[in-house]
Amino acid sequence: MASTFFIKGKDNQKFARKNKNTAVKRKNDGNTKVNPKAKKPNKHNEEISSDSETEGAVVSNKKKAREEFEYDETPQEKKLRLAKKYLEQLQEEEEKKADDESFETDLIAGRLQEEVLEQKGKLQRLIAKDLLPPDPSEIRVLRGHKLPVTCLVISSDEKYIFSASKDCSIIKWDVQSGKRLHTIKGVRKGDQHVGHSACILCLTISSDGKYLATGDMNKLIMIWEADTCKHLYKFTGHKGPVSGLSFRKGTHDLYSASHDRSVKVWNVDENAYVETLFGHQDSITGLDSLSRERCVTVGGRDGSVRVWKIAEESQLVFHGHNGSIDCVQLINEEHMITGADDGSVCLWSVNKKKPVATVKQAHGSHGDPGLERPLWVTSVAALQNSDTVASGSHNSEVQLWKCSQYYRGLELLFSVTVPGFVNSLKFSSSGHFLVAGVGQEHRLGRWWRLKEAKNGIYIIPLKRKQPAAEDANEAEA
Repeated sequence: MASTFFIKGKDNQKFARKNKNTAVKRKNDGNTKVNPKAKKPNKHNEEISSDSETEGAVVSNKKKAREEFEYDETPQEKKLRLAKKYLEQLQEEEEKKADDESFETDLIAGRLQEEVLEQKGKLQRLIAKDLLPPDPSEIRVLRGHKLPVTCLVISSDEKYIFSASKDCSIIKWDVQSGKRLHTIKGVRKGDQHVGHSACILCLTISSDGKYLATGDMNKLIMIWEADTCKHLYKFTGHKGPVSGLSFRKGTHDLYSASHDRSVKVWNVDENAYVETLFGHQDSITGLDSLSRERCVTVGGRDGSVRVWKIAEESQLVFHGHNGSIDCVQLINEEHMITGADDGSVCLWSVNKKKPVATVKQAHGSHGDPGLERPLWVTSVAALQNSDTVASGSHNSEVQLWKCSQYYRGLELLFSVTVPGFVNSLKFSSSGHFLVAGVGQEHRLGRWWRLKEAKNGIYIIPLKRKQPAAEDANEAEA
């Protein structure tokens, strides 16, 4: 039995070897060469290869999962998502700014409406009702002129005041500090510097603050660079003292008036004379202009107020005062205020030949009982496009007036004590302060002399009621 078992075992082994050799031969028959020197793969290398492949598969699976999580949306869907997010941010911002934008829209609409009304000459900002009388301790006085101040002007940015005097000097002041920034001294024979040699009666500054123009008793008009006070030009042509000057707003066109009863037009940019206008029957004592191509003048003893339409080559003539009209100021393109030596202050409309309102003896009277004479109105001022005007005399008071609605009347608001002849008055463009040029004498002569007065510039602050206080008063009412 045992032999039989082992014989079978041998047969099986031979059969197995035979099959193995047969398989090899078949492979060789398939044109496959076997390299007898080829080595079997290293066991360690195979293990390392197996581990790296496993780790790579795990990492790639994680990366693939992360990429699928990050990029599971199409480009169109991503654009849509970002657009929605941006719109949500915009909506949040718009909601926050809704109140502000509504307020800004109202401001813009109001501003545009004001500009239209201003061009038509019908704008009236209601400021007078909120004005409060200033505390005397808050009034600042600037002194530098040796003789009475005759005229002054405020730059449109409210930083500087230019004043002139009978001493032939011009001073540039800093409003905030009250310091003198520059002085153009008067000249005498033999002096080398350029300046006025006679009393300066008027001055004006262009709306852009580039040019300053001054006029004197010697019939001369001087043009200066406002920043440096450097002399630029000299205009000659008037045959009498130059009593009024004004730049057309937004331009460098200059209007001048003189005691020779004429009005002249100049172009300062071109250093050129343009034309002369005639019509007054007496010395012109005041002149003013705004944006339109026209100016207004007052003719002293001829008792007329004239509006000159330059482009149309025509003029409007108004009468109302009983005495010499000495000063004029435009409130807007359609309304103006004047003062005369009969003591009256008149409010005018260009649509009516007579004053729409007249206040007689606006500053009272003086003299012995039974022989009283009204105090002259020596200067007037108007806060442009508002309901507030002012007048000055030599009764030691500057009076502020309120124009009623649609400029139909004048109502006294309050008085400010300013000792001396108030020869010039100007409101700042914002209405935050009023400046008075004061002297011991009238700017046009020496009829009286107030020894107690001091020559100088008075800066009068104009405070307004606080909104809270106003609301409280309305609630109590």
